[in-house]
Amino acid sequence: MRQHRLALCKDHYPQWFVEQTQRFIEKYRMFTRQDRILVAVSGGKDSLALWDVLWQLGYEAEGLYINLGIAGEMAYSDQSEQAAQNFAEQRGVKLHIYRVEEQRGETVPTIAMRTHRGRQKPCAVCGLIKRHTMNQMARQLGFNVLATAHNLDDEVSFLFGNLLSWNLRQIPRQSPVLEAEDGFVRKVKPFIRFSERETAAYSIVRGIEYIEDECPFAEGSKQLLYKDLLNRLEEKQPGVKLRFLIGFFNAMEQGFIHPIEDEQGEVILNPCPSCGQPTSTGGLCATCRLFEEESR
Repeated sequence: MRQHRLALCKDHYPQWFVEQTQRFIEKYRMFTRQDRILVAVSGGKDSLALWDVLWQLGYEAEGLYINLGIAGEMAYSDQSEQAAQNFAEQRGVKLHIYRVEEQRGETVPTIAMRTHRGRQKPCAVCGLIKRHTMNQMARQLGFNVLATAHNLDDEVSFLFGNLLSWNLRQIPRQSPVLEAEDGFVRKVKPFIRFSERETAAYSIVRGIEYIEDECPFAEGSKQLLYKDLLNRLEEKQPGVKLRFLIGFFNAMEQGFIHPIEDEQGEVILNPCPSCGQPTSTGGLCATCRLFEEESR
């Protein structure tokens, strides 16, 4: 691992990985042993590795899998769900499953095809529904922390994209921890200092069986392009991605980057009349509006 100036064998690598995760959890005060943690799992290497680490560390952590109904030749969503179920059964941990088609009557690909937002960008529909569902399920099930397995490559590609477009509203929200607000549970990202290769290595050494295929909708994604560009830079300058992200976090902590004040003052959140989730609009939240548009 050139970026860490460290070489480890397969026996000591998992131990180092777990210890580094715990250090990062403590550094950013993500959660304690008294918190109830819901881990968003996709069946992939990152999320199952995160659940495995928290399980080893003895945290009260259960999993949530959201079946989006993505089919195709490989039955992507069903295979991913099976990988998550196998993991949970092998470790005796609890997995909660939310199937969009059962709850909403349509799969995410169908919704994407029938809505203006989805026709332009299917991933936008998927992301909106997943964020809504994760928070909704965490609240309903009594969890106060939602953990996602975003890794270093994810975070630097998001940051790079936001900087390219000068998305000044989203940039300050990119943080290891988003504190709880009215109607929103605390969101944490314990893996954002690990690269995809590092989480993959951990999963392989630990014998975690995960789905290796990318989502079929990911092809052509800007995030994949940004990741490729940043990986090329990493080859030339080992550690540059980690320095980029940590430098950003340090600038946030020192007050050089801060949220934009809304011209209309403090944003008031109201419960959505359909689902009860908080929304800044006076009516339906963005997710429920999406389903209303689909049903017309």
